[in-house]
Amino acid sequence: MNDRREFLKYLAGLTASLVLPTDGLAHELSRDQLGNLLPQRILGRTGEKVTMLGLGGWHIGRMSESEAQKTLEVALEGGVRFFDSAESYQAGGSERRLGKLLVPKYREKVFIMTKSTATTAKGVRQHLEDSLRRLNTDYLDLWQVHAVTSTRDVDHRIANGVFEVIQEAKASGKTRYIGFTGHSNPQAHAQVLKRSDIFDTCQMPVNLADPTYNSFIKNIMPKLVDRKIGVLAMKTLANGGFFGGSRQGQHGNKPKIIPDRVSIEEALHFVWSLPVSVLITGPDDARQMQEKVDLARSFSSMDTSRRQQLIDKIADLAQQGSVEYYKT
Repeated sequence: MNDRREFLKYLAGLTASLVLPTDGLAHELSRDQLGNLLPQRILGRTGEKVTMLGLGGWHIGRMSESEAQKTLEVALEGGVRFFDSAESYQAGGSERRLGKLLVPKYREKVFIMTKSTATTAKGVRQHLEDSLRRLNTDYLDLWQVHAVTSTRDVDHRIANGVFEVIQEAKASGKTRYIGFTGHSNPQAHAQVLKRSDIFDTCQMPVNLADPTYNSFIKNIMPKLVDRKIGVLAMKTLANGGFFGGSRQGQHGNKPKIIPDRVSIEEALHFVWSLPVSVLITGPDDARQMQEKVDLARSFSSMDTSRRQQLIDKIADLAQQGSVEYYKT
């Protein structure tokens, strides 16, 4: 128990280095032409200032167009400026939606990230051109190697030139920054870090269940912060797993962490109390987007003891990946 608390205390110290100094006028002073921004954090080695909350593109892609428009407007009005997508979401549908509803009016005001699942140099080059076309832009703010699954997968992508192509894209200005993602196996992330030091960001699951089983927080997060690689937190409610689900974005009939054990506020404030640059949320609709904006506005960092209490409170449910069903 003491070792776990010391680890969380260590992470708390790292978190402080990402949070921008604020004062009583912080919300009024942090503005752009669209209005007040959410509090910002530093995106690792890039030095970029990004809003602490980002909007997930998979969810935007599966909404009706009218609901997607409402959700984007709520996000923008609420101070969100970080927008996620991937070529694999709805077979490019998420990117097309952002390219239609977001980019034409707001491109220079927002930070746009997308991702490629390609495992060959030819495939990843094609994905980049397709993503730029669908997003209706000539550059990305962040482009990521998407969904690494194992050490073999990482080695295969490197051998096939994927990492070289993503570096070329950065050098050419087609993307400002580059990163990698994965949700199933921390060892895949460890292999990326062992084989390369090219990435500016890393996207991975960060939530209350993670420290109990096959943990990204314990095994990967300290390495990322040590290298000044920006941490993008996803699956912060276990992609429906906190609501008893066992399929992407769905609730279900398994034991529920929310609302039976913890609140959404406790779950998300736990994540923001760790050294993450952006929490990427996946709302089902505009109402849920507003809820997440409000939780970002109300955030106050949890101390080490409180975070450990919450981890312990759900540990029995989190064993063996029963909540984080996507882990291997």
